[in-house]
Amino acid sequence: MKQILWACALLWCGAGAAQNPYIAVQGAVQSEAGIVVSQPRTVLGVDVTVQCEKVLCGPYARYAQKYLGVLAPLTDKTVWSVTGASVALLDERAALEAPAVEPSRSETMRYAVSDDGFARIQPDKTDMTVLALEDAARNAASAIFSLRRHRTELITGEAGENVFGEGLQAALAEIDRMEQRYLELFLGKRVVTVETQRRVVYPAADKRQYIVARFSEAAGLLPESDLSGDMVLLRIEPSGDIPAGIEADPKVREVVACRVADPSTCTVICGSREYVRAVLPIFEFGKTVNVAFIRGR
Repeated sequence: MKQILWACALLWCGAGAAQNPYIAVQGAVQSEAGIVVSQPRTVLGVDVTVQCEKVLCGPYARYAQKYLGVLAPLTDKTVWSVTGASVALLDERAALEAPAVEPSRSETMRYAVSDDGFARIQPDKTDMTVLALEDAARNAASAIFSLRRHRTELITGEAGENVFGEGLQAALAEIDRMEQRYLELFLGKRVVTVETQRRVVYPAADKRQYIVARFSEAAGLLPESDLSGDMVLLRIEPSGDIPAGIEADPKVREVVACRVADPSTCTVICGSREYVRAVLPIFEFGKTVNVAFIRGR
């Protein structure tokens, strides 16, 4: 009978732990199903979001000011930046069963154009004549202004009364697409990608800081062992304010050992900037108390 009562206590505290992340059963309890061992442990998931901005110089960039009156980037540039971070409690089993990192994928570039490149055959090339770069840029600029004149004629109706409705919208969309292709030859391309990576941290009672990753503006997120990047640091500051009022009186004989978590401040820092601060229950900085077991009637 006593074993059954202990099993009920374990189930009751386990249910309470599921609802309250600050307390969990600790130790071994024997029941009809065997010995159940419970050792509360905190698992933290640190998600770091980075952005990659890639600027590609257009082949006619040096002539952008001369023919279009604007300045354009003259060199390619790739810059990574940390845009955000988060830290949260994870289920231990889910953390252990998390799938492996997805392998990198390669994308075949189309012969005409791709998101991270320019057309192999320039859109302003209509014959086999090989033009000097400046002459090709002049022709491309002329094509841009010609497309803008045609757009104005379509909108004002000067191009004819038979262009209206969906036909007009399709024509304007195609002109916009062609103009964008020409403008990219001068102004280049700006490709922005955003990705989030997760690092799993198992806090230890004797450790307050964890290097979850490294970051470089040239290469993005790096392994924590790569010293070429700045540290992405998880800092845990225990409060020492353990929730009171649940510990049993020393005279009570029937008790259940439980681990009470410490509401600790978890901060993710990279360089000199703080990206997130959250208060989370950490069992490793808490304490073990005996909770009175009350028999049901």
